[in-house]
Amino acid sequence: MMWVGGGLVVIGAALLVVAGLGLFLLPDALARQHAATKAGTLALGATMAGIAVIGGTPGWWWRAAAIVLLLFATLPVSSHMLARAAARELIDPDESSAALEKDASA
Repeated sequence: MMWVGGGLVVIGAALLVVAGLGLFLLPDALARQHAATKAGTLALGATMAGIAVIGGTPGWWWRAAAIVLLLFATLPVSSHMLARAAARELIDPDESSAALEKDASA
């Protein structure tokens, strides 16, 4: 079981790296918040499952389940709030991409 748990933790860490890269490489705010919430949720879920497998006792499983449930309850709300804020500030997604490219070339 140690190998399974370790594998889940490694998969979760790799997904967190991908989510972090998405925050820097994706072109606009809506795409970045998508990477942060969707990949982050999957990564932390895999990590918590791995930790619960490694821990092995029911106490570890309950703690991991509580953390994952809190993530599932809070991340969609925060994602929605970020999307609404970005939609209010962002007139046209193409304009924001053009502005980012202009700033990058300057």
